[in-house]
Amino acid sequence: MPDGFSAGDTAFVLISAALVMVMTPGLAFFYGGMVRAKSTLNMLAMSFLSLGIVSVLWVLYGYSLSFGPDSFGGLIGNLDFIGMRGIGLNDLTGTIPVTAFSAFQLMFAIITPALISGAIADRARFAAWGLFIALWVSIVYFPVAHWVFFFDGGNGGWLGDRNGVIDFAGGTAVHINAGVAGLALCLVLGKRVGFRKDPMRPHSLPLVMLGSGLLWFGWFGFNAGSALAANGVAAMALVNTQVATGAALVGWLVFEKFKHGAFTTLGAASGAVAGLVAITPACGSVSPLGAVAIGLIAGAVCAAAVSLKYRLGFDDSLDVVGVHAVGGAIGSLLIGLFATGGVGQTAKGLFYGGGLGQLGKQAMGVAVVAAYSFVLSWLLAKVVDRTVGFRVAEEVEVAGIDQAEHAESAYDFSAVGGGLARAVTGLVGAAQAAQAARAVEGSGDGPAAGSAGQPPEKSAEKSPKTAEKTAEKTEVDA
Repeated sequence: MPDGFSAGDTAFVLISAALVMVMTPGLAFFYGGMVRAKSTLNMLAMSFLSLGIVSVLWVLYGYSLSFGPDSFGGLIGNLDFIGMRGIGLNDLTGTIPVTAFSAFQLMFAIITPALISGAIADRARFAAWGLFIALWVSIVYFPVAHWVFFFDGGNGGWLGDRNGVIDFAGGTAVHINAGVAGLALCLVLGKRVGFRKDPMRPHSLPLVMLGSGLLWFGWFGFNAGSALAANGVAAMALVNTQVATGAALVGWLVFEKFKHGAFTTLGAASGAVAGLVAITPACGSVSPLGAVAIGLIAGAVCAAAVSLKYRLGFDDSLDVVGVHAVGGAIGSLLIGLFATGGVGQTAKGLFYGGGLGQLGKQAMGVAVVAAYSFVLSWLLAKVVDRTVGFRVAEEVEVAGIDQAEHAESAYDFSAVGGGLARAVTGLVGAAQAAQAARAVEGSGDGPAAGSAGQPPEKSAEKSPKTAEKTAEKTEVDA
């Protein structure tokens, strides 16, 4: 290996890439538990589809557009690395191979469109969603990643390298980008059938908690790995990630208790994710105390923000806007207040003597990414809708999108229903036999009164049908 190569840093980044990859299945579980049972598989599949499509496009041209030499004023890379050509085993980015850096950044590109899917749960055609992913990462994500993440001594991306916008691990490029895109898609696809009328509660809170736990675990790779070296900045980013997430969980629960009177598990999971989102851009520039402050603020503000969809009338199914767009903006802006100048960057925030300069830069970054993402995402969604149709038919949505789009269901209730029918039949038969025996004992040889004043044999004849109806109702309710 060439001079400057670090085996330790390389191993750290490769492990971090694997951790970030785990976040996408974790997101699938998180979203999959939050929808109704009839949409579970579709929600899981929407995240997994991103793993497939983005991985292929990244090799073809995504890495080159995002991290190739700048070709136009910090707006986009060139095509020197199309098909990953010209990248050798011994080529380095810092102390790690370019291929390791590329793999790490690929995982960011994968999870970003997957985050959007929660905003349009229950109502998007799967093929249309796949087309949207391909268009969106090509036209929106790859350029924004270049703006924010590509550094080349002042000749790189125009937000991060040329204008000093701090985004350590993706508050703008990933979370604001995805959250605002989710808002655009909500507006194009419209509200779910029964929105604000029918109950749309999460069907499996254990799945939600499992998914949030996997996200929390993988996020250490997301944030600490962005140091691209096993050093003190990575360690501080990991600590900041943990404490901010814990603080946001508490902040969300406290807000929820005062607002709604209960501490919910869904609130705990959502609060944790809000904290992870908010600390992402800031974890390499604030102290642990600053991270706690960011977490508490994000937890409470995001908890309040998720109700905006009811006030403003857009149907963000799984609160992508309230958590990712708002949380990403909070974390990005608070860098302008809490940056210490002594972690991963030298820029200082207002509370550390840096004045308002960095806050202004952060506000510019938030506004530019949000505007670009919203306009392009809305246009792309319109194109997909007009060409292939983005939304499923109303009857498909009501019946359940899993069967229509995937010819499968997440849960097989037939065995449970059949067993319940047999169990109910047996219990009813036993009860009637006991009742008949008591009647015979009390009246000698006379006929025993069955249930509802009918003879036992007629009542017994009806009981299997009654049991079957009971079982069918149980299946429907389930």
